Amino acid sequence: MKRALIQLSLTAALATGIASSCVHKANRPDPVANGNYPQEVANILVAKCAVSGCHNAASYANANNVLLDSWEHLFQGSNSGAIVVPYSPENSSLLFFVNTDSAQGVVATPTMPEKTSSSPATPLTKAEYQVLKNWIASGAPDKNGNIPFAANADSRQKIYITQQACDLMAVIDGQSHLVMRYLTLGTKPNQIETPHCTRMSNDGKYAYVSFLNGDYLQKIDTRTDQIASAANVGSLRFNGSWNILYVAPADTSVVTSSFTADGIIAHIGTAGMNIIKSLGGGSSLVYPHGITSNKAFDTLFVTAQYGNVVYKIILNTTPIKIKSLSLDSNPAVASTSTTTVSRNPHEILMAPDFSRYFVTCQGSAEVRVMDAHTDTLIAAIPVGLSPVEMAMSSTQPYIFVTCQEDVSTNAGMKGSVYAINYNTLQAQRIDGDFYQPHGITVDDRNGIIYVVSTNANPDGPAPHHPTGFSGRAGWYSLLDLHTFKAYDNKRYQVLVSPYSAATRFKQ
Repeated sequence: MKRALIQLSLTAALATGIASSCVHKANRPDPVANGNYPQEVANILVAKCAVSGCHNAASYANANNVLLDSWEHLFQGSNSGAIVVPYSPENSSLLFFVNTDSAQGVVATPTMPEKTSSSPATPLTKAEYQVLKNWIASGAPDKNGNIPFAANADSRQKIYITQQACDLMAVIDGQSHLVMRYLTLGTKPNQIETPHCTRMSNDGKYAYVSFLNGDYLQKIDTRTDQIASAANVGSLRFNGSWNILYVAPADTSVVTSSFTADGIIAHIGTAGMNIIKSLGGGSSLVYPHGITSNKAFDTLFVTAQYGNVVYKIILNTTPIKIKSLSLDSNPAVASTSTTTVSRNPHEILMAPDFSRYFVTCQGSAEVRVMDAHTDTLIAAIPVGLSPVEMAMSSTQPYIFVTCQEDVSTNAGMKGSVYAINYNTLQAQRIDGDFYQPHGITVDDRNGIIYVVSTNANPDGPAPHHPTGFSGRAGWYSLLDLHTFKAYDNKRYQVLVSPYSAATRFKQ
């Protein structure tokens, strides 16, 4: 019934758009092969775009690999990723290149259809543009009402990437690697709340997201890709710069850090998104950032971003004990100055057996390995400049580290990724199509590493197409989990300031 209603609504919208461009029924074009599109859409994409020299089977390889002769081929995307995102016409680049009026939306050049020697094409009319826009807003269904990527909701592998400058979450389909949805995040429509970190429940049922400029921690149902509930952490600290998230091993709770000089840690029950407790404040937690725990979840390990400290927080004592551990042989010092030059630990990740934890040290370009039982240093592993985020494979003995400001061996690029064997502690450098990489996640099901390039520097690579947001668009690129080589040499463009990434199912 829902599919039928969508189809009826779409048909009505399409009919309205077409009617405005036709005076007599006899003037309508003859039906074309529909390519599994709704007929009104086929009359545009198949008849006017999938033609010789443009986006048909013989020519599409020279047209950014955009093949438009069928609905199925449309959702293979292009060299730049998704060109149509269901329900998101404002973020579907196909529309940008057929639009000639900025009042209707984003305009990109060259205008399509493009004139060729074999096709004296003319731009789409406003009515034709509206047909496509309405169709995408209705989910871009095929002629039978099937919505792209809607099948297998319980088992579909997905990757989630926060879009900090847009208050959106990009949802990536694990099979096609394309953006399949953009989810609206936050609670304030007229304010950018800056979705920062996303983390996944261990069972893959929920994704969580924190906000630098918001007061809620949101919980996303990964089956429906809708906001399921939220916790009001603003009741603990208004606009608290809520940063890293950590999900308890049993999925019973989630912990987040308020990244301030008098920082706090919020402990939230996942079932009702209720605040269980908060701790810190004053000078006990200074710029707390990365979070992990022991297996029993009675001890937290939290990095202090400026200095050389990891806080060890014993939860099952009264009062709760907070101990400052030094990452080196120097006294443990957590600085309130954001210009402190020290180890500057950023993120922290526990080994699978909970015996050791790994800490990215931005200030010293290392990953430091600490014994989780004796609180002593095991090893200091040199990596690239400004190591930030980490991701762990569940099938291979590797931790992957993004080094955001590293000098790349690839011309025009910036940053690198390091693969660290967590058994041998040997590291391997990976250069690729990265520019200021930050977020990273592993899709073990499909054997792919997702590397998110923020591309925040104005000198970074120009995006393939504009977006409707201020700033330079970033992208994600894929590495083969087994060879560490580029998976497909594509640059999957997303929006402005993509930041944190998480994979739905770990295996």
